[in-house]
Amino acid sequence: MNEREMAAFLSGYRGRPLRLMEVCGTHTSALHKSGVRSLLPGRITMLSGPGCPVCVTPTSYIDKLAAYALTPGHCVLSFGDMLHVPGSAMSLAGARARGGRVDFFYAPEQALAQAAREPGTQFILAAVGFETTAPVWAAVAAQARARGLTNVRLLTALKTMPVAMDALCASAGIDGFLCPGHVAVVTGSEAFRPLAEKWGKPMVVGGFTPTLLLRALCRLVAQAARGQGGVWNEYPAFVRPQGNEKAQALCAEYFEAGTAGWRGLGPLPGSGLYLREAFAALDAGSRGLADDHAPAGCRCGDVLTGALPSRECPLFGKACTPGRPVGACMVSPEGACRIVYLETGGDR
Repeated sequence: MNEREMAAFLSGYRGRPLRLMEVCGTHTSALHKSGVRSLLPGRITMLSGPGCPVCVTPTSYIDKLAAYALTPGHCVLSFGDMLHVPGSAMSLAGARARGGRVDFFYAPEQALAQAAREPGTQFILAAVGFETTAPVWAAVAAQARARGLTNVRLLTALKTMPVAMDALCASAGIDGFLCPGHVAVVTGSEAFRPLAEKWGKPMVVGGFTPTLLLRALCRLVAQAARGQGGVWNEYPAFVRPQGNEKAQALCAEYFEAGTAGWRGLGPLPGSGLYLREAFAALDAGSRGLADDHAPAGCRCGDVLTGALPSRECPLFGKACTPGRPVGACMVSPEGACRIVYLETGGDR
């Protein structure tokens, strides 16, 4: 089918009601900006899941970063979208306003160069992400060791998506998933096969252009309407069945699985990646950071699990805006609340 035919198929759907979920923040953004989401009829509900790594990071992780920033002789280095994520007491931006040292970088390698220039400062790197960025952080750890940088440590909040999707299958009443294309480049499309077989749900790996989104959603809707589980790769130009095995090997060398806290889902065994014991000197105390204390009225946890659309949060567009975010989903460019607010002008 061409684009027009695919759009007509989706907009003309008259089958049973479907609840589908994308679990990638870039997909959430692309679905809105391309107008593809607006094509879907009322019988298809498209939910935005836990696809934003900043959004699912619990407050206890932010609290630990803030404490490091306020410790003399320490500097926290982070990507810019982490600075305004609320902790239980303050954000990293709040810690900086109180005299703490917080800087941001565009690439983790910049942090190593800064650490080499300032050997008397202990640098804490906010290593946040999914399978997509885990190989990057493994490479940073390898470079820090190779260069003998003893003043660099990683506070990791690295998570793996299939475990979270398994939890959603168990509780959220979802009929199928638009699987994260960037994650699948590393993991391969077959990483979702066990979930599809366990729950009998369709899992479709999709790309990010309008044409690729239409193709993936047409496949997903068709299979979900039939109640047919399985895995379909509609992003074959970049995603192979077995993924990037070199990146997987690097991650396996440096990281091991453990329990991680997810906003909205709580602690999920085996869903986090932590530095192995052999590299403990590079770890800033990443384990056990699962506690999450949302600000009063914030419903980010429900948004991230598909239980509540962004616009139905009582704070959306009122107390919580991109310029004055209360919850993490309004902070990150991949956060569902921020995306919806910017695409709709804040209309509820």
